[in-house]
Amino acid sequence: MNEEQTAISTLYHSKVKDLFETITGKDSYVEKSEKIENVFVLFDTKNHLWVVDDIVSLHIIGVITESDTIPLLAPAYTPLQSFDKPSLQSLQYGLPLTAQEVMSTQPIVAHTEDPIVDVIMIMKQHQITQLPVVDDTDRLIGEITLRRLLQEYIKQQTESQQKE
Repeated sequence: MNEEQTAISTLYHSKVKDLFETITGKDSYVEKSEKIENVFVLFDTKNHLWVVDDIVSLHIIGVITESDTIPLLAPAYTPLQSFDKPSLQSLQYGLPLTAQEVMSTQPIVAHTEDPIVDVIMIMKQHQITQLPVVDDTDRLIGEITLRRLLQEYIKQQTESQQKE
């Protein structure tokens, strides 16, 4: 077996618990009632934020990605869009918005015992690059990202080459 096959095989046989990144600070999640302006500030360092019911339970209810915010910045309505209804979620109207109003609901989650190969297939199928990792009570404990999977693949590939 060559280095690439060994590295990918090792990655596939890993579990989420071996590779997920623990969420330790509030820079990775927001409460559902958080103002959208505060979400924008957090996008300075992240490209997605998990939305939780509250900071005590950390029960995950959604996700906001940078691309979810595009409609907020876009003009809500122009005369050329005769068949479209104006979106009230445009910042053009000046209405206060919360994380819950912008988030994508029912995010696909991973559990610590899930095989990485299953996580990769979910990412491919749904064209997403991150999954929240939850415990048995759906409490947010971390995330598994494509970036982390790529890092692990490179690490495994390097270790395979060094063994030869």
